[in-house]
Amino acid sequence: MTFADTHRDTKGANVKSAPSGMALLVLPACLLVLGLLIGPMLLMFRISLNRFSPTQLMIEAFSFENYARAAADPYYQEVILTTLGMALLCTALTLIIAFPAAYWVGRLQSSWKSLVVIATLFPLVVGNVVRSAGWMALFTRDGLINAVLLKVHVISEPLTLMYTPKAVVFGIIAVVLPYMILTIASVIESIPRDLEDAAANLGASALQTFWRVILPLSAPGVAAGSILVFVLCMNTYATAVLLGGPRFKMMAPAIFDQFVRGNNWPMGAALAFMLLALTMSFTIVGSIAFARRYRVR
Repeated sequence: MTFADTHRDTKGANVKSAPSGMALLVLPACLLVLGLLIGPMLLMFRISLNRFSPTQLMIEAFSFENYARAAADPYYQEVILTTLGMALLCTALTLIIAFPAAYWVGRLQSSWKSLVVIATLFPLVVGNVVRSAGWMALFTRDGLINAVLLKVHVISEPLTLMYTPKAVVFGIIAVVLPYMILTIASVIESIPRDLEDAAANLGASALQTFWRVILPLSAPGVAAGSILVFVLCMNTYATAVLLGGPRFKMMAPAIFDQFVRGNNWPMGAALAFMLLALTMSFTIVGSIAFARRYRVR
């Protein structure tokens, strides 16, 4: 065997051993995820199969009664539909509002671009509770919005803004807007400007250029941003409680009520898994539909 053959064999052995080495590097992270995520979820699923008793609180069982009762109860049906409707509405409005800003950020070529990105991220530094408290100061009958409108004589009496679905929509959009902007902007930044110039030279209008060039090429960012925002909207808690009030129910506050106020852990766990299943189902269906429409790979 020559030196070249030995070197070639050694090189092939190193290439074959590389995947094994990578697997060993990934193994600790996988074990951490299994221990901190999958394990508690399996335990929660087991709790959801138990029964609730006002005296014993939780009776060990193996039944899907909690899921059936939650699906058949008109109250929880309304909560699920409200949560889904709010998530879809907020996702659509956030996409419409965020796309022009994302396009501007993605096309910005200036030394100030890093500051613009930081300014976009800055609202995320403030917690949802503090942010919702700020919206409450604006939306109350004695808040800034009503005070300004009364001062300029636009209205004759204060508007009812707090504890309404509109207040929840405004609050949720304010939370998720930076995620949508930065996700789409990162994709638009990679789209060559020459494609827009070529479309304009071929006689395409600005709307045609957007519809036939920008939107299809930015589809991965739109899909990723929409999925991320939809998941966040489905699981919102503080905004729904503080701005929507006790009468406005979404899934996350309903789950909290079952765990903390009602001590009904089996029902709370069942509702949590129903929320997870609903979120994953719409996420998967939306991803597939978006990929087929714009051929996202």
